[in-house]
Formats: sequence, structure tokens, C-alpha cells
Amino acid sequence: MAHPKKRHSVTRRNKRRSHDALTPPPSSICPECDEVKRPHCVCLKCGMYKGKEVIAQDEDI
Repeated sequence: MAHPKKRHSVTRRNKRRSHDALTPPPSSICPECDEVKRPHCVCLKCGMYKGKEVIAQDEDI
């Protein structure tokens, strides 16, 4: 089995790991109720998407 001849430096290791950071998921503001929602998705609070009601919301809740 192959073994490395020389040890990789800490800098080289960190350069390899530079792209491993997590990024927060994208978010946008619903124009109807001003709640934070995922882009291109139905707003879970008001049920609107592109100005149309997609999910009927109960008024009692």
C-alpha cells in the first residue's frame, strides 16, 4: 500500500478545506405577509405564491 513520502503542511490542508464551509439557505420576504420564506416556494404563513392563493388558509387558526 502506498505511503506519503513527506508530510503535507497545515497551510496545504487548510487550502483543501477552504470550500467545505456551510452556507445558510437562501431566503426572501413574502410580499403579502412580510414573512421570511424560501425563494420560488409557497409561503407557509399566508399560502400565496406569485400573487395567487395556492393553499387555502383557515381563518379560525
